[in-house]
Amino acid sequence: MMSRTLLLTYFYLFIYILLSSAVILYNKWVLSPKYFNFPLPITLTMIHMVFSGAVAFFLVRVFKVVSPVKMTFEIYATCVIPISAFFASSLWFGNTAYLHISVAFIQMLKALMATFLVAVLCGIDKARCDVFFNMLLVSVGVVISSYGEIHFNIVGTVYQVTGIFAEAFRLVLTQVLLQKKGLSLNPITSLYYIAPCSFVFLFVPWYLLEKPMMEVSQIQFNFWIFFSNALCALALNFSIFLVIGRTGAVTVRVAGVLKDWILIALSTVIFPESTITGLNIIGYGIALCGVVMYNYIKVKDVRASQSMAESIPDRITKDWKFEKKSSDTYVPDNVGNNGGSSGGNGSTFGMNIDEETPLISSRLSHIGRTVLTNHATGK
Repeated sequence: MMSRTLLLTYFYLFIYILLSSAVILYNKWVLSPKYFNFPLPITLTMIHMVFSGAVAFFLVRVFKVVSPVKMTFEIYATCVIPISAFFASSLWFGNTAYLHISVAFIQMLKALMATFLVAVLCGIDKARCDVFFNMLLVSVGVVISSYGEIHFNIVGTVYQVTGIFAEAFRLVLTQVLLQKKGLSLNPITSLYYIAPCSFVFLFVPWYLLEKPMMEVSQIQFNFWIFFSNALCALALNFSIFLVIGRTGAVTVRVAGVLKDWILIALSTVIFPESTITGLNIIGYGIALCGVVMYNYIKVKDVRASQSMAESIPDRITKDWKFEKKSSDTYVPDNVGNNGGSSGGNGSTFGMNIDEETPLISSRLSHIGRTVLTNHATGK
């Protein structure tokens, strides 16, 4: 049973890496003027949004695979719209970068730790010296890799970096806004609410930038090409959900590093114009060291928080037993005059015994007494 579960986990990871690589290479092939020649990244992104939104609608409303969340106008205006705007921007800028720079260089730029920087700016994470050193190492690696890029293009680089930070803001806003409202969205319900809003957000730049281009130039449209491309993008969202549910976000992060190396190698085979130099490899290797160190720090933080959470029930029981023992042995002089004082003094004494957690011991000891007393009395 254990080996079967492990094999299934590796299979999910393989599917995630395969689909993620396929979507990136497929988008590059569709958008590149040298291949399919569909140089309309906003249109391609809008096709993805229409397809994903339609599939999500049928799964939620028709087949009722999942139930929609309770969405109010306030939540939609303050949460869904900002998240959709950054989501659409990240896809728009990221797809536009394929027109100017190579897939290999794009993967090297993705090593930038934009999410942590945005989290610090938004106040949901703390600036730390060890993480700052990792960011410095990654930045040096990216600069070296950029210097070694033969076909360096400042426009494509700006588009890609902007898309990376837009995605970082989307992730941080999702964590802050949705958790603040107490919402939990899976990939299906996320696409159900976000995809239509993202489509509307993209309509204005599409109308101004790409609609005139489509009217004057002959753009080929192949239904099966765009259908399969959108299907791969939708399947990637579902695979990320399956991998995180079976393994965890840290495993997805490590698998993403492996995927980047695979993509760099595959892109040079599929797209011969993507030439990799020695400085590219050295720079990305340095950046990768910073990413690996950052992942290691995050794994340690997660394990520390899990061990602390697991020790709380034992601490509650320990505090309750100590307070019960102290209240049984300690009898004040005025117990005959004030029968309630012994219990109060005993509780106060018990609240202050824990020097390691002075701020939470009083609350936890009260919770522990309530839970264990109710359990003992059968309530």
